[in-house]
Amino acid sequence: MANCCPATRFIRPIIAAAKKLLFLLLLKLLPLLSIIIVNYNVKYFIEQCLYSVQKAITGMDAEVIVVDNNSADESVAYLKENFMWVNFIANKENTGYAKANNQGWQMAKGDYILFLNPDTILGEESLKKSITALQQDNRLGALGIRMIDGTGHFLPESKRGFPSPSASFFKLSGLVKIFPRSGTIARYYMGWLPGRENNEIEVLSGAYMMVKKEVLEKTGGFDEQFFMYGEDIDLSYRIRQAGYKNYYLGENTIIHFKGESTKKDSRYVKLFYKAMGIFVRKHYGKKSLAFNLLMQVAIAAGGVVSFFSQLFVSRRQAVATAETKIIHTMIAGEPAEAKKAAAILMGHQLLKRKITCLPDITEIYNVIQSEQAGEIIFCAGTLRYTDIIQCIESLPGNIAYKFFAAGSNSIVGSMSKNSSGEIVALQED
Repeated sequence: MANCCPATRFIRPIIAAAKKLLFLLLLKLLPLLSIIIVNYNVKYFIEQCLYSVQKAITGMDAEVIVVDNNSADESVAYLKENFMWVNFIANKENTGYAKANNQGWQMAKGDYILFLNPDTILGEESLKKSITALQQDNRLGALGIRMIDGTGHFLPESKRGFPSPSASFFKLSGLVKIFPRSGTIARYYMGWLPGRENNEIEVLSGAYMMVKKEVLEKTGGFDEQFFMYGEDIDLSYRIRQAGYKNYYLGENTIIHFKGESTKKDSRYVKLFYKAMGIFVRKHYGKKSLAFNLLMQVAIAAGGVVSFFSQLFVSRRQAVATAETKIIHTMIAGEPAEAKKAAAILMGHQLLKRKITCLPDITEIYNVIQSEQAGEIIFCAGTLRYTDIIQCIESLPGNIAYKFFAAGSNSIVGSMSKNSSGEIVALQED
C-alpha cells in the first residue's frame, strides 16, 4: 500500500480539528436547559413566574417554552409583548397537563428539561444548583426542590413516597399529621427526612421537576392517561424502574403558590381520585380493588371537609376585611419600582392602605419590630428573588406577601395553598 503524500498527512489533522471545532460550536448553539411551563388562565401569576425565570437563566444557555391550554384570559397575547424570548404554543383546546408537557419537551433542545408550574417563583441560583447536582451523579435521573407556599410554610409534597395502600391510608386518615416524622406512618411525605437536606426520594413534584432528556426518551415522558394530577407520581415511578434515582434538593428553596394550579374544589377531588385510580390499576394490579374502595371513601370524606373548611376560611377573611379600616402596606424595593407598585394599588380602591416604602429589604426587619404590617410587597427588580424568599421564610406567616416584578403590570400573592390568590393588576385605559 502506497504511503500518503506529505500534503495529505498535513491536511488530515486540520480537517479533524475543524470538525471538532464545528461540533463544539453546534453544541454551544444548543441550549443546556429547556423549561416547559403549562399555562391555563393564570396570566398574572405566570407573568411573575417568567420574570423570576428570566433572572434565573441569566448567563445560562436556556430556552423557555410556554404551552397554553386554550386559556380564556388571553394569556398568550398578554405575555408575548413582554416575553419575546419565550416560545409559545397555543393549543386550541385544553389537552391536559401531561399531554401539554409532552408537547413542550418533545420540541425542546436542552439536555435537561424542567417542568415548572406557572404559579412558582424561582431564586436566582435554583436552576444552576439543580443542573450541577444532576451533572455530578450519573445515577440521578430527575430532581425536585424544596418548596414553600406564599406565606413561607414548607410544602411537604416537595418530597414524597409512592402512594402504596398503607401510605395512602395513613395520609388520607389524617394520621400523618399526628405522626409527621414516623418512618411508617409518614411515608407518603417521607416525613423522617429533614426538609432542608438533600436526599434521594421516591416521588418528585410536577411543580418543579428537572429531568435529563435522555431519561425522558427512555421512559417516554408523561403518561397522557393522566389529565391532571398523578402524572408526576407515575413518571417518578417509571424513572426508578428504569434504574435511575430521584433526588430532592433541600438546600435551595422556591415559592409555589399552589392555590392557582390546585384549586381544592369538587372538580379537584374527582380528578385526583381518577388519577390515583389510574396509578393503582397500572402499578399495583390485584391490590387495586381494595385500594380503590379505600380511596373513594377517604377522598369523598376529605372533599366534604375541605369544602366546609374553605367556606369557613372565606367567611372569616370576609369578616376580617370588613372590619379592617386601614391596611399597613410595606413596599420594599428601588424607589421608582415602589412608586409604580403603589400606583397599581391605589388604582384599586377595594381597601384603604397606609403605604410605607422601604428601599432595602433589610429595613423590613427593623420596621416590623415597631409597626405591624398587614402586607409586604416585594419589588423584584433590584431585589434578588433569593433574598426575598429567605425574608419571607424568616418573617411571621400572618402577613400577606406579594410580588411585583420590574416591568410587570400586576402584583400577586396567596395566603392559602388551598384557594386562589390575590391579584392586583394595572387598570387598562
